[in-house]
Amino acid sequence: MTAAAHGPSAGGREAAAGQEAVAGDAIEQRIAGRRPRVHILTGAVCNNNCIFCMEEDRDGRYVTNSATTDETVRWILAQHERYEEVCFTSGEPTTNKRLHHWVKMAKDAGAQWVSMMTNGRALGHEQYARRLIALGMNKFYVSIHGHERRLHEGLTRTPGSFEQTVAGIDVIARHKRHGLALHTSTVVTKRNLPHLLPIYRFLRAHGVDQVVFNVMQANGRANTYFEQLFPRYSEIAAQAERFLDQAARHESRVMAFFVDIPLCTTTALPDFNRGYVEDYVHFEPTDSRGLLAPELRDERRGGQEGELVQIRRADLDDDQRRKRPECASCRYDAVCEGVWGNYLRRYGWDELQPVPGPAPSSATG
Repeated sequence: MTAAAHGPSAGGREAAAGQEAVAGDAIEQRIAGRRPRVHILTGAVCNNNCIFCMEEDRDGRYVTNSATTDETVRWILAQHERYEEVCFTSGEPTTNKRLHHWVKMAKDAGAQWVSMMTNGRALGHEQYARRLIALGMNKFYVSIHGHERRLHEGLTRTPGSFEQTVAGIDVIARHKRHGLALHTSTVVTKRNLPHLLPIYRFLRAHGVDQVVFNVMQANGRANTYFEQLFPRYSEIAAQAERFLDQAARHESRVMAFFVDIPLCTTTALPDFNRGYVEDYVHFEPTDSRGLLAPELRDERRGGQEGELVQIRRADLDDDQRRKRPECASCRYDAVCEGVWGNYLRRYGWDELQPVPGPAPSSATG
C-alpha cells in the first residue's frame, strides 16, 4: 500500500518503495532529494483480501477509482514531465481491462518509468505480462508477504494466491534482460517479522532486484486488526538489525529496505538499508477524505474541466501523523513525517526518542 518503496494512493494499498540508494548517502539526503511520481487510480476491485489492507472503505474506493477514464489518464499524462514515474495502482490494476491501453498511453507520452503496484497473480500468464512489457511497462512492484504458502495466504486470505504471485515474479524475472526493474513489497506484520531472512533469500533467488519490507500504515484494516498484526517499531528495528547482519555474511550488498518506520527507531541499521516512502500525487474526482481546506482544494483543481483534485502524500501525513515538541530537537525532524496517531494511541511515545546531532545540510534545505 511504494518498494521495492513508495506510498499508497488515497485508495491505495500498502506502500511500495523503489530505492535508488547509493552507498555512502545519508538517509536524510536521499529523502530530501526524492522526486514525486504520479499515481493513476486504476482499480475498483482487488482479487486478494489482505487482512491489513488500507482500503477498508470498499464502497468509497469503488466510487473514487471507477471515475478514472481514458480522458482522466490522458490529462494526467500530459503533466508527466513533472514526475519521474507514472505508476498504476489502487485496487488490483490487472483487473482493469483498460490497463494495457493506459500503459501504451503512458509510454507514448514519454514517461521514463511506467510502473504498476500489483499482487502479480495475472503476470503468471506470460502472454499477458509480455503484452504489458511490449506496450511500455518497465517497472513492477509485486506484493508478496511470505516465503511459503501458509504464511502468505494467511495474510492475503486468498487460496492459491501464493503460487500465482510467485509465478508472476518468475515471468517478470525472465524478462529483466529487456531493461525491467523487479521490486517486491512485503508488509511487515507480527506473523512474518520472524521470517525476514528466509523471505529475503527466497525472493532474491527468484530474481528480485529490491526487497522492500513495508511497515504497515495504521489505517483501514491494519487499524481494525491492530493488536493482532502490528509489532512495535522497536521490535521491527531489532529484527531488521539481526536480519541484515545475517544476510551480509553471504551477500556483499543486501538489497533490502525497511520503509515507513520512524528514523529515530532505526539508527542501528545501515543508511543504505533504511528506506523511505516515495513522494507522490494522485488525482481524484473529489477530496473524498476531506483532507483539504476549501481554498486549497480550489488551488488543486485539475482536469479538462476542473473536475479533478490533486491529493499529495503529505496531505494524508499531515492529517493522520503526529509529532511532539521534542521532535524538533531530532536530527531527522526535517525529513520525518511523524508517527501514525493510531499507533501512538496503542504504544505511546516511549520508544520514539529524538536523535541528537545536526542533519546534513541538503536535508534541511
